[in-house]
Amino acid sequence: MSLKEFKPLTPPQRYKVLPSFEEITKKTPEKSLLTPLKRSGGRNNTGRITTRHIGGGAKRHYRLIDFKRRKHDVPAKVVGIEYDPNRTCRIALLQYEDGQKSYILAPSGLEVGATVVSGDKTAPKVGNAMQLRNVPLGTAIHNIELIPGNGGKVARAAGQQAILSNREGEWALIKMPSGEIRRFNANCLCTIGTVGNRDHMNEVSGKAGRSRWQGIRPTVRGMCMNPVDHPNGGGEGKSKSGGGRQHLLSPWGHAKGQKTRKPKKPTGTFIIERRKKKR
Repeated sequence: MSLKEFKPLTPPQRYKVLPSFEEITKKTPEKSLLTPLKRSGGRNNTGRITTRHIGGGAKRHYRLIDFKRRKHDVPAKVVGIEYDPNRTCRIALLQYEDGQKSYILAPSGLEVGATVVSGDKTAPKVGNAMQLRNVPLGTAIHNIELIPGNGGKVARAAGQQAILSNREGEWALIKMPSGEIRRFNANCLCTIGTVGNRDHMNEVSGKAGRSRWQGIRPTVRGMCMNPVDHPNGGGEGKSKSGGGRQHLLSPWGHAKGQKTRKPKKPTGTFIIERRKKKR
C-alpha cells in the first residue's frame, strides 16, 4: 500500500497525506455480511457521556468479520480486498467451496485469487489460521485468541504483528506489538502474517472536517477551560492554573503517564516481561 500527497492548492491540501487505495479490488460490500451499526454518541444506557469526543459522522454498516475461523480444513478463495470504515486495516472477502462467504482481516501480501485455509494440518502461509502449537518459532502472526474458541483479540490493527518466540509445554510465549512478552494457551488459534495497511500511521487528515466525517468531535485543551471544568483551567492569560506552575492532570485527576493497570490483576500472571519503556 502507498500514500499520496497533494499539491497545496488549498490550505488543507498542504499537509494532507491519504492512502491511495490501490489495493482495493471490490468497492461494494457483501450485503449478506452487513448489519446495522447504532451510534451511541459516546453515551451509555442512561444518556451520560462516558467517552468524550464522539458524535456525528457518516452512516456506516458493520461488516461481520470471522475472527474465529472455525471452518476447518475447508479451502477458501480470496474474492476481493475491501475497505472497512470501522477499522484501520483492510478486509478480505472469502468464498468457501460450499459457497459460504465470510470476511477476514487482510494481511500484507494476500492477493485476490489466493487460497487460505484454517486447521491443524495447514501450512504456515499468509492468511492461514492454525493453533499456536503448530506455528514455527519466529513466525509473524496476528488475530490471536486469548482463550481457545473465543475468537481473535490480539494484534488486529493496521500494521500490527506479534512474534512467536518460544514454547513451554502447553504454553506459547509471544512477543506482543508493544514489546511485552506474554504466555498464551498453545491451543489458541492465530493467523499467519502481518496485518495490512502498514502506512496507516503516516496518514494526515489535513483538515478538521475529515475527522468529523469519521465521527470524531473536537478536543478542547484543559488550560482553556475554567477551574470548575478542568484541573488545568483558570488563571490569567496562558498560565498553568492560577498563575502557578502545577503538574498537568487529566479531567479525573490522574497524572499524565500514571499507571492505571491493577497491580494484582489476575491476568498479570501471564505476563513474562513488561513492555519496553521509552527512553
